[in-house]
Amino acid sequence: MTETAAALRTVAHNVRAARVRAGLSLEELGRRAQVSKGALVGLEKAQGNPNLATLVRLADTLGISVSALMQGPSEGRVRVVASDDVAPLWTGEQGGEARLVLTTTGPAPVEVWRWRLEPGEEYPSHPHQAGVVETVSVTAGRMTLVVDGVEHTVEAGQTATFDGDAPHAYRGASAETCTLIMTVHLPPDPR
Repeated sequence: MTETAAALRTVAHNVRAARVRAGLSLEELGRRAQVSKGALVGLEKAQGNPNLATLVRLADTLGISVSALMQGPSEGRVRVVASDDVAPLWTGEQGGEARLVLTTTGPAPVEVWRWRLEPGEEYPSHPHQAGVVETVSVTAGRMTLVVDGVEHTVEAGQTATFDGDAPHAYRGASAETCTLIMTVHLPPDPR
């Protein structure tokens, strides 16, 4: 519980700092990100339990990565992260999960995710800001990638890439568990 509270405090600090840097009021950020003002007030007070969709909408609106909302101060030149040390940001009804392992720094950050989708399990994603590119590399099983309503089968050993500014979804499409590595390439920060 202490680890969860610390993570929430970090998110609260980072959301508020990014909002202030962007010159946005709580009302304006809420309107743009489609998050209620009350939820934002609670979040900035380190209260509540924001879900992955909320964090993605906030990050997209603020022009930063999801992990930039979640990470504390830099730890040095090399950062090694075990995916099991990172709490899942999404958990499916059949036990699938998504873990944001890390985000690179620099003018065009890249998020690295580890996903596990159980057979038939699906995660629908809202469109991201223009310029976001996603890449999925299936390491076991098979998935259906749905981009703008069109389904694409991606099997173990295959990689797919697409512009993330369209509605998209990921679905486990084989009898066994589908595992994949996803990278989310964010556009350069215009600041």
